[in-house]
Amino acid sequence: MRNETEPRRVKGTGVRFAYETLRDEILALQLQPGAVLDETSLAERFSMSRSPIREALIRLAGDDLVVTLSNRSTVVAPIDVQSFPKFVEALDVAQRMTTRLAAELRTDPDLKVIARRQREFIATVQRGEHLAMSEANKAFHMAIAHAGRNPYLAAFYERLLNQGRRLLHLHFAYLEQGGEGVLSTDGHDEMLAAIRDRDVARADALAHEHTRQFRDNFVRYLSQNHLKDVPLGTLGPAV
Repeated sequence: MRNETEPRRVKGTGVRFAYETLRDEILALQLQPGAVLDETSLAERFSMSRSPIREALIRLAGDDLVVTLSNRSTVVAPIDVQSFPKFVEALDVAQRMTTRLAAELRTDPDLKVIARRQREFIATVQRGEHLAMSEANKAFHMAIAHAGRNPYLAAFYERLLNQGRRLLHLHFAYLEQGGEGVLSTDGHDEMLAAIRDRDVARADALAHEHTRQFRDNFVRYLSQNHLKDVPLGTLGPAV
């Protein structure tokens, strides 16, 4: 019987609460790659049954944030540094194409949305909130993608942005810790200006430069061994 002093949850909110809490902890690396997510322990933590926990883990698996091993245990998805070059290659293509299309096809309402998303990103940078920064960064780029009027490309791009959010979190941390790069919002401003001017070639070049800066700064982060305490390898066979 439910304790009447406990807050009454609206049906379905338990799943959302567990999903959003675990998602944020994974993206912020509070739950590190490879960490085991036990349904029973999580159910106790969130004071709910295992059923909404299981559904939340299914949603996280759809986001590529958790994986189920052959022994049926669920763990936080590893960050596979070896696949980083291929990830950046795909990101570069998607980012350049969506930005080019936006410069060609954008409308005035699109520009207003992109500009608003940029202001929101700047606000998170000023507050230094890494999780909010990565979410606002994604929202900015997705506003550009939607302005390009290609839902298939936008969906592919969004998946890449989601997969890269933990890398972006480390990228932000590196820059704020005095890395060789600089945490700047100028790149977004320049992309917005190129899209506003319908300058397709410049939009393409800026999108490519944006990806290159992310790649180079992240490689510097790795070379300085800042990730020595973060397990990054691919999953081995389950035991």
